[in-house]
Amino acid sequence: MAILTPLEDALAGMTDAARALAGRERVRLAVTGLSRAGKTVFLTSLVANLLAAGAGVNTLPALAAASGNRLRGARLVPPGVEATPRFDAAAHLEALAADPPRWPERTEDLSTLEIALDLAPASWLGQARGWVAGERRVTLELLDYPGEWLLDLPMLDQSFDDWSRETLARLRQGRRAAVARDFLDFVDALPPGARDDEALARQGFRLYRAALLRCRDDLGFRFLQPGRALNPGPRGEAPLLWFFPLPGGSQGELGRLLARRHAAYLADQRSAFFEPFFRRFRRQAVLVDALGALHAGEEAFDDTAAALSAIATALRRGGGWLNLLTGQGVQHVGFAATKADHVPAAQRDKLVGLLGDLVGRDTAGAGGATTSVHAIAALRCTQDDLARVDGRDVQAVRGVLLDGGRSARIYPGEVPDRRPDHAFWSHGEFRMPVFRPPRLTGDGLSGMPHLGLDRMLASLIGDLL
Repeated sequence: MAILTPLEDALAGMTDAARALAGRERVRLAVTGLSRAGKTVFLTSLVANLLAAGAGVNTLPALAAASGNRLRGARLVPPGVEATPRFDAAAHLEALAADPPRWPERTEDLSTLEIALDLAPASWLGQARGWVAGERRVTLELLDYPGEWLLDLPMLDQSFDDWSRETLARLRQGRRAAVARDFLDFVDALPPGARDDEALARQGFRLYRAALLRCRDDLGFRFLQPGRALNPGPRGEAPLLWFFPLPGGSQGELGRLLARRHAAYLADQRSAFFEPFFRRFRRQAVLVDALGALHAGEEAFDDTAAALSAIATALRRGGGWLNLLTGQGVQHVGFAATKADHVPAAQRDKLVGLLGDLVGRDTAGAGGATTSVHAIAALRCTQDDLARVDGRDVQAVRGVLLDGGRSARIYPGEVPDRRPDHAFWSHGEFRMPVFRPPRLTGDGLSGMPHLGLDRMLASLIGDLL
């Protein structure tokens, strides 16, 4: 595989170039997000608003401007014989058009969808090509994959010993240590050079996975590896998953067994996901619930910051000069702070600043990915309003609460424009209500109300249209 991959990349690059010459480009955009960031709603809104824009509705003005207002039509490409599941946008739109509307169910698997975009030519050369080959058509291929898998990207360059040391150090800190106590007691009681015992390995993995689940579900933490321990995907749980961090690393029989499984897991992720899927999608959207992290408290916020920093560093590093030569690999990553409608307009620039501080502003290396930062609401649930707090008027938002269905005016608190210091957390928790989605009319294909989705798409794919 290691010998064939550069050749496959080069052939894929040549195929893309040939399609472009024929006016039949393929644009690949992968969408993922840290847990509970709203990935399903983002994809549903992207599809609905693109189809509406293709029908002449001005749903994505910034993308229209970036593409020179050349979009003339958009339609879903019918499914063929693909082995990858299809993103079910129609079912998600149906949930949002119900009475009362429902948030769509989370997707837990890899899925794809294609949208054919008909575009007017951008130049006389494009017009001449159109006379021969027909109108220009760009196929936007969308890849939806679990955000947990993205956290495996920083693992690819780590040995089992290094991964064990860093993972255990995180688990022994603060609130993590309490929910991981059973696992930590287990590994600390293992004798040096513990024997190669399958029952012991399975017990350790079960305790470790239980600790990860509690860190995610009870504490709101995100930097949890390996990703498939939390979301194994369609293939289910396989023996190569049965490893866990060990204080002695790869020492002893048990350590060597776990190190072999760690290596096998990373090799499998490379061959089954990162190489055939991830690297073929040159644009990536990474969604982050930064407001939810503020609401979850200092430790959860710092954990999210560490996860984002590791992801951004791994993505920026890229594949070096090989990516430049073959035209493959991730080129641009758009990080988005979601649920921007949960704070009033005056604070949304601060939300962009906060996420930018967490992701970092480093430039890409040779062949690596550039990044941009956005604040979006893929489905806008609120309107700006004023509230009275401590005798003064403050900017707030108004929406219908999911619990109880009553309209409420919410002052969420002040959003910091960079990672807050320790004093921020002593002022009380940031408020993060759950709003009911607005009911969509008809089938939703007249578009979905949003904030900033068009600007993010303009940054990610506008130059390719």
